[in-house]
Amino acid sequence: MGLVDRAKNICLTPKTEWPVIAEEKSETASLMTGYVAPLAIIGPIAGFISGSIIGHSIPFLGGTIRTPMLMGIGLALFAFVMAFVGVFILSLIINALAPSFGGEKNSQQALKVAVYAYTPAWLAGVFTIIPYLGWLLALLGGLYSLYLLYLGLPKLMKCPEEKSIGYTVVVVICAIVLSIIIGAIGTMFAGAGMMATGGLGRMSSPGSSVQFDKDSPVGKLEAFGKSMEAAGKKMEAAQKSGNQEEAMKAAMGGLGAALSGGKSVEAVDIEKLKPLMPENFAGFAKKSSRSEKNGVAGLMVSKAEAEYGDGAGKNVHLEITDMGVASGMMGFASWMSVQGEKEDQYGSEKTQKINGRLVHEKSRKSGGGEYSVVVADRFMVEAKSGSVDLNTLKSAVASLDLGKLEAMKDDGVKK
Repeated sequence: MGLVDRAKNICLTPKTEWPVIAEEKSETASLMTGYVAPLAIIGPIAGFISGSIIGHSIPFLGGTIRTPMLMGIGLALFAFVMAFVGVFILSLIINALAPSFGGEKNSQQALKVAVYAYTPAWLAGVFTIIPYLGWLLALLGGLYSLYLLYLGLPKLMKCPEEKSIGYTVVVVICAIVLSIIIGAIGTMFAGAGMMATGGLGRMSSPGSSVQFDKDSPVGKLEAFGKSMEAAGKKMEAAQKSGNQEEAMKAAMGGLGAALSGGKSVEAVDIEKLKPLMPENFAGFAKKSSRSEKNGVAGLMVSKAEAEYGDGAGKNVHLEITDMGVASGMMGFASWMSVQGEKEDQYGSEKTQKINGRLVHEKSRKSGGGEYSVVVADRFMVEAKSGSVDLNTLKSAVASLDLGKLEAMKDDGVKK
């Protein structure tokens, strides 16, 4: 079926279209290039036109803010790539959870559910070109995608109708946890433009096959994709004794292994992070602190944070996060040599690689700034303040014993 007809049918007559899709034989490559690619690019293009060409007006103050062209292109490319990652991860979640809700595991059917359920969300991306109202319409498209997911799960994954609501809810919750992790990574680099240096990589063609330099960004991305595929196959091959709790734990562990680049990574205990929060930071005494380790089995995140201040209005927030399960994504950002720089009337922002570590810094002309550094492609250290300048924050982070974090890079790692 053609792209237009399929998109129209799944949006307008989903109850009759899902059974048709269930019987189709679809290759992953054709789904990704023939369906995902042309639809997933709609939102990024609309966002680029809206942000970099049309711009956004400033209420009450007048004037228009436009995202710099290079930065806009970088953000659009990042959003486009993440659409493919999102579809693949959603399909892994759907497939892994199927037995827990009386369904049958089938990776190809799970991929079809994920791909076609995303349709209205991708189509609604065109509305982001409309200021303010457009984001509301795009949100409605996303909500309709959830409805399509609810209708598609029992048809393709063969779960009982009465369990499809619970199935949908759990899939969405897991997807939200993963989107938060991926969003945290993307936010750090998006501000500076997401522009990779040195090209995507060299390509060679021995015989009829195409190969990428294994050390190039595309080569690394290819290896990352293979590790995710391998983790998915392990989840499919796993045979459990009927203990649903253990089955789900094993499934989520496999998903975590996919995100972390083919390894199982358990986030470090918060007791290991707490000692890294000093009593004094950036010249201020600690006022409060907290630490937590949460998530779902196999997808845990540890974090320690503290507030520092002088009691007279100056404050600094320090946060150290172990993104263990997302270390593969962290590594991908590092492989891409994500770098960029911008400056406007509000301040400056820069992302670069220093001594092998990704660093993001932001300085505001009104005062204050942010400084983040990724250690061992796993730990994110972030200092931010609305009243303390960037240079002070940089010096304060440099005074921390980041070597202790570096030494923990293999803690909880199982290949």
